[in-house]
Amino acid sequence: MTRGDSGSGGELLIEIGCEEMPAGWLPRLTRDLARHLQQRLTEARVAASAPSACSTARRLVVTAEGVAAGQEDLEELVTGPPVSAGYKPDGTPTKAAAGFARKHGVEVAALVEVDTPKGRYLAHQRHEAGLPTIEVLPAVLAATLRDLTFPKQMQWDAQLDDGKGELPFGRPIRWLVFLLDGRIVPFTIGRTSAAEGADVAVVEASNVTFGHRFLGPGAGEPVTVHSIADHRAALAERYVVLDRAARLEKIRSALVARAEECGGAVDLASPTLAALVEEVPDLVEFPMVVAGGFDEAFLELPGEVLARTMIHHQHFFPVAARQNGLAPSFLAVTNTAPENAERVSRNAERVLAARLRDARFFWEADRKVPLESRFERLATVLFHKRLGSYREKSDRMEELAGWIARDVLGRDDARADARSAARLAKADLATEMVGEFAELQGVMGGIYAREQQLPEPVWQAIYHHYLPVSPEPTAAPAKADLGAGAVTWAAVALADKLDTIVGLFCAGERPTGSRDPFGLRRQAHGVFRILIDLPELTGVTARTSCSELLDAAARPFEAWRTDAQLSEAVVAFMLERLQYVLEQRGHDIRNIRAVTGAAGAAVRPLEARWKLEVLPEFTESSDFKQLAVAFKRVRNIACELSDADHEAAEAAGPDLGTVLTEDAERELVKEIEARQPVIDEVMASSQDFRLGFAEAAKFGPAVDRFFTDVFVMVDDPVVRTARLRLMKRLERLILQLGDISEIVADPEG
Repeated sequence: MTRGDSGSGGELLIEIGCEEMPAGWLPRLTRDLARHLQQRLTEARVAASAPSACSTARRLVVTAEGVAAGQEDLEELVTGPPVSAGYKPDGTPTKAAAGFARKHGVEVAALVEVDTPKGRYLAHQRHEAGLPTIEVLPAVLAATLRDLTFPKQMQWDAQLDDGKGELPFGRPIRWLVFLLDGRIVPFTIGRTSAAEGADVAVVEASNVTFGHRFLGPGAGEPVTVHSIADHRAALAERYVVLDRAARLEKIRSALVARAEECGGAVDLASPTLAALVEEVPDLVEFPMVVAGGFDEAFLELPGEVLARTMIHHQHFFPVAARQNGLAPSFLAVTNTAPENAERVSRNAERVLAARLRDARFFWEADRKVPLESRFERLATVLFHKRLGSYREKSDRMEELAGWIARDVLGRDDARADARSAARLAKADLATEMVGEFAELQGVMGGIYAREQQLPEPVWQAIYHHYLPVSPEPTAAPAKADLGAGAVTWAAVALADKLDTIVGLFCAGERPTGSRDPFGLRRQAHGVFRILIDLPELTGVTARTSCSELLDAAARPFEAWRTDAQLSEAVVAFMLERLQYVLEQRGHDIRNIRAVTGAAGAAVRPLEARWKLEVLPEFTESSDFKQLAVAFKRVRNIACELSDADHEAAEAAGPDLGTVLTEDAERELVKEIEARQPVIDEVMASSQDFRLGFAEAAKFGPAVDRFFTDVFVMVDDPVVRTARLRLMKRLERLILQLGDISEIVADPEG
């Protein structure tokens, strides 16, 4: 029996106690801890069940059960030199064989001969007995700690004795519980020579943990634990809810109950509150919900200002009134004892009141100055050092939004409103409110425009023009949110995002890898969310292409006209983002490449969506698969005739019917003549791509017969050109629907 055999196995408990981690780091960090420990145990040949991890802001905990008492023995066949190089003609070992044997501590006679794909080789059957698990675990934990990554790492003068020096970490580690079946696993986090001071101490693994910092009679005092169950029980007694799901449920229930006590409700399904309720469990170890209130006079402020102040600045939950609007109440998730609730509530009320007084002052001051009067001040607000001010950006947006409304969306009646909204969209950057509450930009502009009684399409477009910020079809805004301003909003939002993308590319600010400081990927996702869902968002069906929009957005930028590589880079970026958006919506990547790749910059996002909605109905049919395989050959052969030569041959060359005499090629000519009007009509109307793909699928047998019976590249130039023209016609016709060769790979390729 190998050392790894150990019946039901033991249990491993690791707790890394540290200074408080940012809440946003914990979900991924917790998952990574379990994953990396699993990988390191496997590498160390220590059998165990899948580790389970949990965390609070002050601790990372990972456990595993079924841990083997020792490593699995290692049986490894190590190959050496070829047999031909291992022995001389007289059978005596060469230096190569002797050196290989000496390296592994055996005689040459102990080596074996094995057959490999490269021939017959000398080999050594290496056996290594497994060590006890408790001796292996220190190296496992050291590697796991180094595997963990953080958005920002701290150098805290710590080091490990693993030959790799200092140990950076997200926050300084203050204690470490490291137990295998109740036994302390020896492990030390040392301190560097630069560490000085009485408070800087070596961290030694132990069986001592700490409960809640403030709650309970033994708050902050050490407690000894001996097992996973003991650890959980000890922490629960000391006001630490270790399970995040339990903390979340406790918070949800308490929020609903306290909101009812305040005579209102809390909408945890709204996107902003849903995000907040997902964050707060990682801020506390023993969640409690306290209620507070504020002066009803503050209800005169816009609800958006009240909600953003509470949510974004204080992590408070607004309470909705039973009728409409907000109640003069809020809820806060705290990490304190129930008996302290009143004091905590009073302190929270004082902090919130101060913020709301500031907001009221800004609200009253801003309303005295019309948005139009702030327009010139945008000349002092820098957009980008190479692109000028927001005043210049607004001028570009005004022209582009008017063009989009009239020429892209086909709504000349919305052109004036689109220009007005685009001109004023950034004006709130010069207001006091946005200067203090930057997350309200756009929203405050729309509110101030509404207060000044500008037309609804104008203020709605200003209010929502930063949206959408994600590609999902459910991402805000919904058509109901946009009211009468849907078309105007689409024009302004597209103008803003396109100007930003093209402008920043011209300024050299291209996204690279994970680096995207200006959020250009997010901007592109917003563009495609609008274009793909345009009918649902605006009631308008506009099949504009990416190239049309990009060329219009690029008119003010000289670099676009002088640098061909720049336009190619923007087009490639936009196509990549379009494919990403479509894939995120659940479409097969092969189908996505089929309907977007062939069109290039001329791709029409709305058409791509419609094609993808029906294409899966055909991809499994035998005729369509037959055509998809053959279409790669069509494309490979068609490229032998350039587009210019094809146009010339079509204009001046002989009629194909007089040159092509083979039955298979005549049949294909008839198929094209019969199906082209149907496909052309589908493309012109974009009404029924299902019919278009159905017609294309019917080409399969004729194309297959053509390639079976006809050789295209014959010596006769007239016949060869005619057959290439036929291939080119077929290619161009089908490419209107998509490059279907992407769907099923050519078995010969």
